[in-house]
Amino acid sequence: MRVFLYGTLMDPAVFQRIAGTAAPLEAARPALLEGWRRVTLRAAPFPTLLRDPSGRVDGLLATIPLALLPPLHAYEGQLYRFVTVRVLSDGAILSARAWVAHPSRADPRRPWPPA
Repeated sequence: MRVFLYGTLMDPAVFQRIAGTAAPLEAARPALLEGWRRVTLRAAPFPTLLRDPSGRVDGLLATIPLALLPPLHAYEGQLYRFVTVRVLSDGAILSARAWVAHPSRADPRRPWPPA
């Protein structure tokens, strides 16, 4: 499954600790998500995405085996929904999934990563 990563799961050490392997990141490609911006959650120092017509978020497009999704879902927790997004990668617009918190949980004044 294609998954757009834009936060802590882009770190191979974090991905390895959660999923037991970093192999999906080794083959991941740079990707751009337009129409969104990356901000910090209100209650925790983690990122989420907010819709923003002029926003752009750089991330990674990874192909993640279905067997690795349960520990990743557990890591992301109940704050996040697994939604469909469209990203630009290698000159093509592709459908992917991404973990995104409900907009009410995002702090639009706090970009992520914090400065």
